[in-house]
Amino acid sequence: MRRVLPIVVGVDGSEPSLRAVDWAADEAVLRGVPLRLVHASLWERYEGTHPVGDPHRPSEEVMADDVVGVAARRVRRRQPDAAVSTDVLAEEPEYALVRESRDATLLVTGTRGRSGLAEALLGSVSLTLAGHAHCPTVVVRGAQDDRGAAPSRGRVVLCVGTDGKRSPAVRFAYEEARRRGVPLDAVRAWRTPAYETTDLPRTSGELARLHQQQALEALETALADIPADIETHRRTVEGHARSVLAAASQDAALLVVGARRRPRAFGLQLGRVAHGVLHRSACPVAVVPEPV
Repeated sequence: MRRVLPIVVGVDGSEPSLRAVDWAADEAVLRGVPLRLVHASLWERYEGTHPVGDPHRPSEEVMADDVVGVAARRVRRRQPDAAVSTDVLAEEPEYALVRESRDATLLVTGTRGRSGLAEALLGSVSLTLAGHAHCPTVVVRGAQDDRGAAPSRGRVVLCVGTDGKRSPAVRFAYEEARRRGVPLDAVRAWRTPAYETTDLPRTSGELARLHQQQALEALETALADIPADIETHRRTVEGHARSVLAAASQDAALLVVGARRRPRAFGLQLGRVAHGVLHRSACPVAVVPEPV
């Protein structure tokens, strides 16, 4: 019998992580899979006093148990039928959650930040997970309007890469659209390189049409295997991919990007597009690992 892998959520007690818990609880019910809440930290980094009535347990351990306990109760209130388990791991969250991703169907995390400015930025844990997780990673973005916690609303937006290859991200995106009963909006951004407008004898209009046609062809190649029952909209948009996708995310339920992680001297790095939308999207972002 095939093992059902859970959705794993990294929780730290912050409001962004609790919004991630909400999103993951809804997603677990949609998928019919268990939900696993994980709090990972080096306890000795916390400061505090021993709680009254429990002098034998470190205050840091009690704090960690409270974090997952609050998150589990939140899930049960929101989705009473969800199968929930919790764990507290005494190690760096980046390492613990990347390891957890080996046996997960999805890894979910929130952004970090306690102010309006900080909310627009992305924490190092979320970036590390997006760059190293073994399964798709969802970073739940969206502010206090609760868009991040409503997976059945809006569209699913798919970023189609420059080569237009069929990819795991395409399959992930259309399966998410099918679960939600919403359209799939496949977007391919394109631009005419500046050097082509000066060094070639063609007019700027001809060059623009050429690059737009290439973008259309990339869309058709990438979406060749989309099932007929998925309502699919194809769009080519002139502009930087990061800006085009940020605009598309404004009324979306989920933005899906593929990530070909590039080896560097200091480890794997995400491409510019994935990195950019993780910082700028107005909705949750799914980063799907792709073969190099």
